[in-house]
Amino acid sequence: MKHKKIAVALVLGVFGTLGSVSAQVKIGTVASATGPVASVGIPQRNTVPLLPTKIGDLTIQYISFDDASEPNNTVTAVRKLITEEKVDAIIGPTGSPNAMAILDIVSEEKVPLLAPVGTIAIVLPMDEKRHWVFKTTQNDGLVADKLIQHMVDKGVKTLAFIGTSDTYGETWHGVVKDRLDQAGIKIVANERFKRPDTSVTGQTLKIFAAKPDAVLVAAPGGPAVLPQAALHDLKYKGTIYQTHGAALNDFLRLGGDKVENTILGGSLMLVTAEIEDSNPSKSIAQSYIQAYEKLHAHTPATFGGNVYDAGLLLKEALPKAAAQAKPGTEAFRIALRDALEQIKELPGTQGVYNMTADDHSGFDERGVELLTVKNGQWTLVN
Repeated sequence: MKHKKIAVALVLGVFGTLGSVSAQVKIGTVASATGPVASVGIPQRNTVPLLPTKIGDLTIQYISFDDASEPNNTVTAVRKLITEEKVDAIIGPTGSPNAMAILDIVSEEKVPLLAPVGTIAIVLPMDEKRHWVFKTTQNDGLVADKLIQHMVDKGVKTLAFIGTSDTYGETWHGVVKDRLDQAGIKIVANERFKRPDTSVTGQTLKIFAAKPDAVLVAAPGGPAVLPQAALHDLKYKGTIYQTHGAALNDFLRLGGDKVENTILGGSLMLVTAEIEDSNPSKSIAQSYIQAYEKLHAHTPATFGGNVYDAGLLLKEALPKAAAQAKPGTEAFRIALRDALEQIKELPGTQGVYNMTADDHSGFDERGVELLTVKNGQWTLVN
């Protein structure tokens, strides 16, 4: 497993009434820069150098790991970050299964986790474990509501579901099932596949045979293309919906004309030129995109924005925690968690955060746009 430290010079500072002490905060980051979900993890890893290294009197050191998309590696990396590096918080990991694998660890060690993952299961139902986790992506329910309303408006009565056979796919099925029932839409096929799979012929043949009005694919990153491409090859003519897990330009590149007319609930980052200037997230998204392009010479995927937002949340919360306790202590980590819960109306790259003790995602409807693919480009649904 690749271990890379992004080091920042240590300085001394003053913590208000705490006196003259070291003003260094350690933040661990874990991303899947290699492996099946690297298309998601690479922009997350590449965003770390854009995170704040100086916040008031605080100097921030980032210590980064690549978990190669494997949950076991994530566990190892997080244990090292906590026990050896003594981090005050962690940003990551990339995958939903990876995040669920470390839930017990971060809660037992009382280390705030800012998780840029898709699954709602990392923050709900809220309990003692999830009290230490903050989610920097839109909750599945927000995206599902947007997609299902479009289905209702278009007269969809039957739907096939195909998702990954892990936390992401299973959580999405759970999220949409009751909502579809309430909308009068029947699930006529329910299939799964593994992220590393190279063929879903059997699953898509069953879906095709069920003759649904529409299909919902619940998969993150590159794997989201596979079922849709297979259905295109079968000449399926219904509407295909995708979750925010597919909200990246690699989806367009890998899918080509096979993903034309996709309907997706996703981020305004994909269509900033079409977003009103009055949207408080537009300027944040544009600033992030410009900084990323300057550093890496290409446009970031929205998943990188989720890590950038983690930096914005920490920028808001860290000074408040430092006024209560010294970094490197349990008291500081508790104060940091409490400060994160109190964030109000903070614009990020994809929406506005309003955190509470019960809501550790904080997005509302301002965090989701209804998008489609036209001529190989993302555009707002009219």
